[in-house]
Amino acid sequence: MKLLLDQGLPRSTVKELHKLKIDSIHVGDIGMSASTDADIIDKALEDNIVVITLDLDFHTILAVNGNMKPSVIRIRIEGLKSKELSKIIQNALILAEEEIEKGAAISVDTKGIRIHKLPLA
Repeated sequence: MKLLLDQGLPRSTVKELHKLKIDSIHVGDIGMSASTDADIIDKALEDNIVVITLDLDFHTILAVNGNMKPSVIRIRIEGLKSKELSKIIQNALILAEEEIEKGAAISVDTKGIRIHKLPLA
């Protein structure tokens, strides 16, 4: 499973995820730092990548369009350092692996993780 980290997340998180053996890339590393959320979803769909974001708009786009993929994990905890963020992402991947493979909109906050299977209705 490969991850695409959105612009609001630190680029250094990619290095931390690689240390955890999690394949990932940041939108800024592939020339998409100024891309729209819809363009990022299209890229993730095309390349079978899971989007990691702070932005609610990704879940909204999935709901409005009735998408079955890509899976999107929204981190609802701001100000995290790369190391802590990478551990949170790793935990979400472990807890929701099956749902992510099938297509899911996931939210992670200080209280835990919420998983919604796609399409959102």
